Amino acid sequence: MNSAPRPHFSIPVVEASQAGEARRVALRVAAEIGFDETDSGRVAIVATELARNLAKHAKQGEILVRGVEVDGMTAVEIISLDKGPGLNVLAAMQDGYSTAGTPGTGLGAIRRLSQFLDIYSVPEFGTVLVSRLWTKAGEPSHCRSEFGVVNVPIKGETVCGDSWLTTDFGGRMLAMVVDGLGHGLEAAAASAEAVRMMREYLPRRPCEILDASHGALRKTRGAAMSVLESPYGSTLCRYAGIGNISASILSDAKSQSMVSHNGTLGVQVSRCQEFDYSFESGALLVMHSDGLVSQWDLRRYPGLTRKHPAVVASVLYRDYKRGRDDVTVLVVRKSE
Repeated sequence: MNSAPRPHFSIPVVEASQAGEARRVALRVAAEIGFDETDSGRVAIVATELARNLAKHAKQGEILVRGVEVDGMTAVEIISLDKGPGLNVLAAMQDGYSTAGTPGTGLGAIRRLSQFLDIYSVPEFGTVLVSRLWTKAGEPSHCRSEFGVVNVPIKGETVCGDSWLTTDFGGRMLAMVVDGLGHGLEAAAASAEAVRMMREYLPRRPCEILDASHGALRKTRGAAMSVLESPYGSTLCRYAGIGNISASILSDAKSQSMVSHNGTLGVQVSRCQEFDYSFESGALLVMHSDGLVSQWDLRRYPGLTRKHPAVVASVLYRDYKRGRDDVTVLVVRKSE
């Protein structure tokens, strides 16, 4: 698992005319990552059908689109979010099913065109659908840990001041989230520098990565950042954070919140300290910037922790984003 951080484009959908905007954005993303005409056509259909479904059935609908790159392979990820009435997922995936007097072929087409599809729907909470459309080569088959991320700039900005990274290196899984101070281009520059340092210092421990990043970020406005490493085959992880990045590990048995120290990398850091936590196979790591409120609770959502991490991240974004800052939610499910 070696992922390239890319932000999501957000398209609000409350009426049918906005399906065209979702389609245009999805096609632009597909072109940027090298999709050919055939693969781009699949992307256009999925984006259009998802947006039309939101316009017909949902309230507070939103489409998120980003390019995905894992181990050199590329995909377009399209996420549909709503706070509508929910749906019967098994029935809705069958051609001919409709609650609005339409032909009912939308979700069936989306299922056939997507190499990856996962849906979570609860009555009165709404529905989240995640579709990934890979190039003809197909999706990567050797990622050891599943991950999903939502990375969205504050409304009015074209770049996100947050960033993230997940990767495998030296027999261990590493994850980081960084929040550049403020938002806009300067915040994005700080976050990009932090990601660069993370890549350069992958063999090092979390505090060594943060220390190196502190020096490199002096030329920027600074950032909050947290780093976690967990060796494969181990039930432990090591974590260190500076600033207001939140992180938790969720398992069937318990939930653990992880400790970060006050400070801003590149500006002022009083100390860096690493902490060890239990991180067993199948547990979920949730890391997020302060664009998400900290009082979220996945116990409100029956069965959600068994869904793909991209669905978990999307539900948290939909229901707990502050709406006045960049937001990043990274979720990783630990494998053996």
